[in-house]
Amino acid sequence: MWDYVKIVVKVSDGSSMEERTYGETRAVKPGRPIALMMRLLWFTSPVAAGLQQLRGRLPGISVEAVSDGLAGLNALANYSYDVVLADFPLAGWTAEELLEALRRASSITPVVIRHRAGSMSDAVRLTKLGAFQFLNGDGNAAQLAYVLEAAVEDRRTRELALFGHGLCDPPWKTFLVGESRRMREIDQIVQLAGPRRATVLITGETGTGKEMVARALHMASGRSQFPMVAVNCMALPENLLEAELFGHVKGAFTGALNHRVGRFEQAQGGTLRAPVNALNHRVGRFEQAQGGTLFLDEVGDLPLDIQAKLLRVLQEREFQRLGSSENVKVDVRVVAASNCDLVERMRQARFREDFYYRLNVVPVHVPPLRERLSDIPVLVHHLVDKICRQEQLPPKQAPRETMQRLTSYSWPGNVRQLENAIENAVALSGPRQTLYPSDFPLPSRAQAPVAVLGAAPVVALPDGGLDFQRTMGAIERQILDQALSKTGGNKKRAAEMLRLKRTTLAAKLRSRETLAAAY
Repeated sequence: MWDYVKIVVKVSDGSSMEERTYGETRAVKPGRPIALMMRLLWFTSPVAAGLQQLRGRLPGISVEAVSDGLAGLNALANYSYDVVLADFPLAGWTAEELLEALRRASSITPVVIRHRAGSMSDAVRLTKLGAFQFLNGDGNAAQLAYVLEAAVEDRRTRELALFGHGLCDPPWKTFLVGESRRMREIDQIVQLAGPRRATVLITGETGTGKEMVARALHMASGRSQFPMVAVNCMALPENLLEAELFGHVKGAFTGALNHRVGRFEQAQGGTLRAPVNALNHRVGRFEQAQGGTLFLDEVGDLPLDIQAKLLRVLQEREFQRLGSSENVKVDVRVVAASNCDLVERMRQARFREDFYYRLNVVPVHVPPLRERLSDIPVLVHHLVDKICRQEQLPPKQAPRETMQRLTSYSWPGNVRQLENAIENAVALSGPRQTLYPSDFPLPSRAQAPVAVLGAAPVVALPDGGLDFQRTMGAIERQILDQALSKTGGNKKRAAEMLRLKRTTLAAKLRSRETLAAAY
């Protein structure tokens, strides 16, 4: 029987073997084989004929096969893979070109190249260029499995050495970009809560990066070698949602022609994005995530009856497929996200209170971009570099005047809007390596969307009333303090941020101390 575990270093003292991972340590009985979990990105055209034989040799493998070079590079830039296998000939690419592009996209991911008509000189040349191994001909499944396992173990040993010497960040840090105090707080939560099984509820406006926090939590856990299955609860029709999450058996409803498992089982152990099609035979989301993480996005839009069934899964760690009375055990870590006020929805009887408290074991709030403007330069450098690598372009730079323009905008669409603006600027800047303010056609200060900034704060009026002057004074002090904090104490910039005259701001700063003393 195979033991599906994440391995970084294996140590033996003759009587037992110990597996050391980033987050846990446990012993394995002698003589028990281990299936090394790995994510493989396979460049192959046509789709590899030996995939089933390889899966027979490596039961813990997860494969994404691509026949288009750019699509594969895009996947490598956005997702984490343990190893890359590139079969040649590949349409539109030479081995040298693809290897160079892969090394730019991820310098730490080992690349194995296999060429049907390769030579010894090809092997020497490509190995010098950074390939982990060169295989001549189609080879066999046993040889390929051995090389892939060696590549993954070599990568994880190098990662552990770098991490142990403080020369690189842990893998989950790549999903959290920013150096502001709010982002450092999220870093700390991920570091502490990541290795735990506790359910996490991530809140924040649309486009703030809630899924990136979920992926960081997944990568920081011992489940990172299994899938993380992402489910957008709002995007699925209500009448198909239960079958999509829990699966169904043949005949459970019209169109349920085949046995199929649901979202929780799909996610056992990791992250998987699967198409929704009730007419095809495939596992559902829970079973896809078995052993890993299930990410429920827009959880505030779940119907009440589905909330009740999810609550039972969280409590009992089991569920029933639609149309079946058989209990299916699952081992998944649930991370949920919402951009709406769930407490208000509970007051409106649209969200179950018991389900809310079961989800909100570890709360994480992702602030809007306007509340962490100091992170914009870091985000810009990260996103420009990412988009240039995806588009196979030379690096581009954003000078100081461009940064000033970007940091003076409120970004109502948050990080997603910023990324779209950068992608547009990179695309339309042509061969230039400098991005100028004119490359970002943002609304002017007068036209900038400020509805969110100017929105009235939600204040619950107690039955016994409140002190109006004191409450308004407290709100005003908070806004002034935030403006001064974001501008480093620069009163002129703070006044501009608040759409006030500088003299008005100065008068408010002088009077607020008197107001505070009076109350």
